[in-house]
Amino acid sequence: MPIRPVFPVFLLCLSLLLAAGCDRAPQAQQAGTAPLPEVGVVVMSPQELPLTTVLAGRVSAVLKAEVRPQVGGIIQKRLFTEGSEVTAGQPLYKIDPATFSAAHANAKAALSRAEANAVPLALKARRYAELVTTGAVSTQDNDDAQAAHRQALADIEAAQAALDSARIDLERTTIVSPISGRIGASSVTPGALVTANQATALATVQQTDPVYVDVTQASRDLLRLRRAMASGRLARSAQGRATVKLLYEDGSPYALEGTLEFADITVDQDTGVYALRALFPNPDRALLPGMYVRAVIEEGVARDALLAPQPAVSRDNKGNPYALVVLPDGTLEQRALAVDRVVGDAWLVTSGLSAGDSVVVEGLQKVRAGMQVKAVPAAAAKN
Repeated sequence: MPIRPVFPVFLLCLSLLLAAGCDRAPQAQQAGTAPLPEVGVVVMSPQELPLTTVLAGRVSAVLKAEVRPQVGGIIQKRLFTEGSEVTAGQPLYKIDPATFSAAHANAKAALSRAEANAVPLALKARRYAELVTTGAVSTQDNDDAQAAHRQALADIEAAQAALDSARIDLERTTIVSPISGRIGASSVTPGALVTANQATALATVQQTDPVYVDVTQASRDLLRLRRAMASGRLARSAQGRATVKLLYEDGSPYALEGTLEFADITVDQDTGVYALRALFPNPDRALLPGMYVRAVIEEGVARDALLAPQPAVSRDNKGNPYALVVLPDGTLEQRALAVDRVVGDAWLVTSGLSAGDSVVVEGLQKVRAGMQVKAVPAAAAKN
């Protein structure tokens, strides 16, 4: 078999291998000089951070009184304008006083009769007291005279009490406001029959400046707050008294600040929450009883707080938070974190990071732990 046709094929294969080797050499040289991937970092710096908690609640009046009649009768007049401001003692309704006026006059006459009957009995008792010493009257007659006088005095007291009762009933035909505040709608009109201490209120008066805001908080949050203060991580604000801000239902802020006045001493065994009450000024009556609001309560001040931007915090398969930190030699290290809450656009980190750590916030998609990177300041990130 001829040998000559094999030699050109061999030369062709050799030339192709040499060409491929020449191509790989520049590529390998280029790979060895490739630049390190850049990542945007934020340097952690401690700061003093006021901590707040947002809790849902309802507005309630400081004082609330339901107006009910204390005597029965026909309503003659309504003496107020619905929705207006009333003062304590201001007349609100007038009940027909005719029956009570007659009872008052009868009681007054009974008192006059009792006082008239007491006059001769008093004179007789005085005379018998003098005559018994000389034996002009018997001791029994004197005792009877003294007893009759004392009974006449008792009759006067009873008549006076009946007159006072009749006067009170007559005065109660004018129903007055028990407190100052704003009065609501009337449940009756003139001509209606009302009874003493009836179940249905005639109207309701509420004092709405200032107002209470009642909220609830989970007991576990109270325990967390106390532990943080005991450990020194959290301190009370300089005012010493917790201030409270308010948000309307649509998220807009209420202009005036309030103060935390009261925290319940009992935890609800069914829900595991306890009640808090804040006091807010309400000069413009913008806050109405029953309105839904959100209270922003100042818990205290976190010392040396570290805030990690939200893009820097990722979650592993188990949902645990972590961040990538650039070490001084440029190596990426994955740190497990413990976070407390979101503050603005950052996470409050309680463990896992230290002051001065460079945390990656940009370029996370192209790097992983253990790689060498070039750290540059993140333009858009905030510390």
